[in-house]
Amino acid sequence: MARLPRLALAGYPHHIIQRGNNRQPIFLDAADRELMWSLLVEHARQQQVAVHAYVLMDNHFHLLATPQEGKSLPLMMQAVGRSYVRRFNQRHGRSGTLWEGRYRSAVLQAERYLLPCMAYLDLNPVRAGLCAAAADFRWSSHGHYIGLRSDRLITPHAHYWALGNTPFARDAAYAALVQAGISASEQAALTQSGLNGWALGDDGFVQALQQLTPRRLTRARAGRPASVVPPKP
Repeated sequence: MARLPRLALAGYPHHIIQRGNNRQPIFLDAADRELMWSLLVEHARQQQVAVHAYVLMDNHFHLLATPQEGKSLPLMMQAVGRSYVRRFNQRHGRSGTLWEGRYRSAVLQAERYLLPCMAYLDLNPVRAGLCAAAADFRWSSHGHYIGLRSDRLITPHAHYWALGNTPFARDAAYAALVQAGISASEQAALTQSGLNGWALGDDGFVQALQQLTPRRLTRARAGRPASVVPPKP
């Protein structure tokens, strides 16, 4: 089956996943993660992508970001990916590919999935056994959102601002949200949509989104051809 083209829509949050080839590490030390962070800061600004959350694991990383234009996200990821591989290879005396193919991304319904996706990213190191609590992992946006540090990469989304009227109230509300965790169904939905590129939201959201693109947004039913609604002129 031919793979679907990636979907990048201006003004919508996207959950982005980039993995190392054959699950090999893409970060060998703190300097590698600092390099990736600095490249994301540079190219997110250049390409007008608002990064709401991130986590830099050992063999992959996640972003939650909203592009200002449809081309903004692919241009950012291309620039970051190429620069990082070149400098990673030079630094570690290696050659060849680093990534497991192209990055993966899924458009999310902000009202339903933005905050759960942020928590999903923050809890990824905990699920992987890298730390006991999200606050213990330095290489994510969690510390920014609970008041431990200020992160230049981060542009908070309106749904985060709505958590409280003061910085302290927002920090406390978000910390409680992450501590409570997300449901198994939310975790599965975020994982599957991210890996497969399906739009994630309620039926109304997906149907409205389908009017913007001829690209199929959900898994096709077995035994039946996918029905795609053409975009309105």
